[in-house]
Formats: sequence, structure tokens, C-alpha cells
Amino acid sequence: MLKLLNKEERIRLLKNNMGLRATVIALASLLMATNINTFVHTAGLFPGGATGLTLLVQEVFADFFGITVPYTAINILINSVPIYIGFKYIGKKFTLLSCGFIVLTSVLTDIIPYHIITQDVLLISIFGGMMNGAAISICLLMDATSGGTDFVAIYLSERRGIDSFNVILFINACILAAAGMMFGWDKALYSIIFQFTSTATIHVLYRKYQQVTFFIVTTRADEICKAIYEVSNHGATILEGEGSYSHCERNVVYSVVSSAESGRIANIVKEIDPEAFMNMFKTDRVIGQFYHRPTD
Repeated sequence: MLKLLNKEERIRLLKNNMGLRATVIALASLLMATNINTFVHTAGLFPGGATGLTLLVQEVFADFFGITVPYTAINILINSVPIYIGFKYIGKKFTLLSCGFIVLTSVLTDIIPYHIITQDVLLISIFGGMMNGAAISICLLMDATSGGTDFVAIYLSERRGIDSFNVILFINACILAAAGMMFGWDKALYSIIFQFTSTATIHVLYRKYQQVTFFIVTTRADEICKAIYEVSNHGATILEGEGSYSHCERNVVYSVVSSAESGRIANIVKEIDPEAFMNMFKTDRVIGQFYHRPTD
């Protein structure tokens, strides 16, 4: 049955089953913990967010005080405030699943033995960043998060309408600056490559907060507008036009939708009007009311 559904429908089906969501998130936590103990520790990198801050605190205690502090204790303590933000402002199921990811990742990181695949720091930075981005994307697709700054980013994006990129960038810059001053700038610079690769991977795999603009030239504008609303809960504007060659009257449907829903909308438009002409392009920024599906 899953093979007959498109990508968005398969993900929606998974989200409606808490057991499946929890299982997928558990697999993502295993991927994250394996990445930390296989790539991150081998190169001594400091990823962004709560993970990077946890590893930085661990390194400080080990190098300056000779104390080995479990990853679990530090990571859960650092995530306590973001978890509170999640429960209060974002969604209880969302935060509960995120807590499961945080706790399971922390415990697995402490118990999975270190394993060195390669000692090439550049390869580690690239492929470790890809694994990190994949694990985070899986969580986000299941309406959960890896914790830390992800909670802050979602809160600022959904509740305050603030572009959270600069806030997260500032937090990560502080972590890398501290790591560079204490443990060497080479680790900090390679960590930037790791973070860039991770962010690029998330950008490819997770598209909820990306938008696509549609310009659709059609003779069945009302039906297409209705279909867009039914699929995405987004409205549309009908513009009157005239074909420059045939001088026939045409309507242009203008709408901005989530990138994750754009493929399904394009298919439905072609079903309604096979002769429709569509122009789709990425939208850099939307100012005003834009519907985001609520997080449970």
C-alpha cells in the first residue's frame, strides 16, 4: 500500500501512527549516537546546538579537571529549558517524542563503543555532517526534533514569525569560538564544514519551512483554487489575463504554498486542467499570514 502513495502521503500516514513515529525516531537516535561515536569523537569535532555544547562541556571537564562526565547527564540538563519551551508553546506529542530522542541518543552515546572508520578529518567532517543532517531530518519529518536549538528555531518560526537562522548561527558561533580558543582552531574550522554539510542535508530532506510560488495559467481557475486550499489550506489569487498570441482570455492563479506540498499540488493541477501552464519557483521570504500545519 505504501508504494502506491506519494512521499507526502507516506509521511502523513507515518505521523498518524505513534508507534511507527516512535520507532523511526528511535532509529534516528541510533544513527545520531553512532555518528557521534564513529565520526565526531574521532576528529574531536564540535557540532552545533546542544550536541556541540554537551561535547564541549565534556571536553572541558576531562582536560581541565580530569573528570569524566557522562554525555547523558550534560545533554539532558542543557535540553531542560528548550524542553520546557516545547511543552508550553509548541506541542505535547511533539515534545514527548523529542524527549524520547534526546534521552535515547544520550544513553546510546554513553554505551556504544567508539569505532574509527577513518582518521581523515575532512572526510569525517563531510560524511559525519551528512549523517547528522539525516538524523535531524528524520526527526523533523516525524514531527519531533533532536533538541536544543531546534526547539528555539521552531518556536521563533511558528509562534513569533522570526527568522531563526541568525539566532542559531550566533549560538553556534559562540560554541565554535569557545572550542577554538580552548582546543585549537583547526577543530573549530573543521566543525564549520561539519555544520555546513549537516545544514545542507537538512535543507534537501526537510522542506516544511520552505515555500514555493505558483503562477498557473488556466481556464479552470476556480477548481484549481479550491484544490489548492483542500490540499494545503492556502488560498490563491485569480488574476485576469489575455494570451498574447491567441488573444483568448485566460486566468492566472497565484499562490504560495509549502515546498513539501508543491509536488502534490502540481499533479492535481494537471489532473484538473491538462492544458494548464505552470511556473513554479522557490520563494525567498513571505511576509504576512502564511499557514503552517500545527505541531501536535
